[in-house]
Amino acid sequence: MNIHHLELFYYVARHGGITEAVRNIPYGIQQPAVSGQVAQLEEYLGVVLFRRRPFELTPPGEKLYKFIHPFFSNLDLIAGELQGGEPRQIRIGASTIVLRDHLPEFFRNVRKKFPHLKIALREGYHAELEGLLQREALDLAVTLIEKKAAPGIHSIPLLELPLTLLVEKNSELTSAEQLWRKDRIEQPLICLPEAETLCRHFQQGLRLLDVDWFAGIEVSSTDLIETYVANGFGIGLSVLAPKAQLAPNIRALPLSRTEFAPVIMGALWRGKTSALLQAFLDELQLRAKRLA
Repeated sequence: MNIHHLELFYYVARHGGITEAVRNIPYGIQQPAVSGQVAQLEEYLGVVLFRRRPFELTPPGEKLYKFIHPFFSNLDLIAGELQGGEPRQIRIGASTIVLRDHLPEFFRNVRKKFPHLKIALREGYHAELEGLLQREALDLAVTLIEKKAAPGIHSIPLLELPLTLLVEKNSELTSAEQLWRKDRIEQPLICLPEAETLCRHFQQGLRLLDVDWFAGIEVSSTDLIETYVANGFGIGLSVLAPKAQLAPNIRALPLSRTEFAPVIMGALWRGKTSALLQAFLDELQLRAKRLA
């Protein structure tokens, strides 16, 4: 049996499909190569190991994954022990703004304690990042959090972020209340996917006001929200982040906390807290206190 084929199957099973496996395999390999080599493993064994759409392990696939999981999942652990027990890598997921504006400073601080540290970064939002944590594809996520994390996920709150609307600088709007008094809001709403925490908080507030206003343009990052607002495509939904600088041609219209509850930025992780992970959590909490 080809051990490399087993390794590829391990990543496919662990991450729920070939596409996600390719993103998480720690060396360069293309999706067709993974698909072809796993197919060779199935041909050698004479069984189907998983169904592609939707992804699901077959009973033989479950049996094989259960057998190989202890070996492949503990490779990093034994590598760390052989390297003298010093942590060498941490995988962190966060939004673009967090990765760009807030993490570089405390990366420098953590590397003073762990000078040989390798850092892997992944962009994403709450639902995606929590899923990656569950599949053990991330060690730490910095994202908007819910009051109660999913089973097996630990969380700590870091910052409270008020909701705000973004408009063009020359817009006639001076407050969000002007929108709520309209029979119908004609301007498109530019926001993240509706399942994201930010959007759900906003829609809950609109229901309290008996206002209907749904996404006209759905984007994948708050950076894109600002871009499309600045180009006149509509009104954006965002948060008032500490020390954040808006583009010169954008204004913020803060939303009332009475109807629109702030969202909480926090840290998520699963399993035991290693010395390396604790160092990152300490730095995150320290930076949050400074920003607050």
